Amino acid sequence: MSERRPAPTVGQVVLGKRLQELREAAGLRREEAARILRVAPATVRRMEMAEVSLRIPYVQILLEAYGVPAGEAAAFVALAEEANKPGWWQRFHDVLPDWFSLYVSLEGAARMIRAYEPHFVPGLLQTEDYARSVLDAGTIGQSGPESVERHVALRMTRQKLLQEPSPPHLWVIMDETVLARPVAADPGVMREQIDRLLAHADSERITLQVAEFEAGPHPATYAPFSLFRFAEPELPDMVFTEYLTGALYLDSRDEVSAHLEVLDNLTAHAASATRTKQILHKYRTHH
Repeated sequence: MSERRPAPTVGQVVLGKRLQELREAAGLRREEAARILRVAPATVRRMEMAEVSLRIPYVQILLEAYGVPAGEAAAFVALAEEANKPGWWQRFHDVLPDWFSLYVSLEGAARMIRAYEPHFVPGLLQTEDYARSVLDAGTIGQSGPESVERHVALRMTRQKLLQEPSPPHLWVIMDETVLARPVAADPGVMREQIDRLLAHADSERITLQVAEFEAGPHPATYAPFSLFRFAEPELPDMVFTEYLTGALYLDSRDEVSAHLEVLDNLTAHAASATRTKQILHKYRTHH
């Protein structure tokens, strides 16, 4: 039986979807693929859904059964071997729920990340003190100081992504509530955070916009969400959205298109990047 992993990698997600497409193109049901492997149909489903690692002997047998040419099959196997390698975030498995492990994987592989944040500064842009204040407030549920510090360490490690030679383009639209809500008794925490945002606002790979109160309601006033776009043409855009006890990953064309339309609408109505810097300076003087 295939070995369970604490979190799928982007490669496993992509290749699992591709395995499903190849099976369907070959006109085979999961039950038939399972008979070829002499395993339960659930094993095939788990590989296709990236719930388990891609067991190479199984992959090789399936590719042959699906009629994939030898050259393409060899390339697929090489990709599968690479995809099975764990990411850096695996060492934080004690504080990362499975659904968020996939988020970190997508974050590291994306060419562009577009996000709407109604409550807090996005994790990739938070200062350590801001992150600690938010986490102390219970945004990760009931946990002790040690768990909070592990989450803070994880958040700071994630931010190294922005220092890489070719980081993703991070395009964030924050509700003005993010700037108005104090997160700590010490106003210096928020001042330092706004200084960090102002520094990021000058980056070529980061675009910041604020959805101002005076602009009224907008179509994104539901929950925070992120849209990931990848350089690989075979990997479709994916949307991540959170709720109280977990999260959803959406990749259907209709759902992704709906979120993209909201982002485009919000981009047009939110404050421009230049106006956003003025808003940040205004709130900087208030804290």
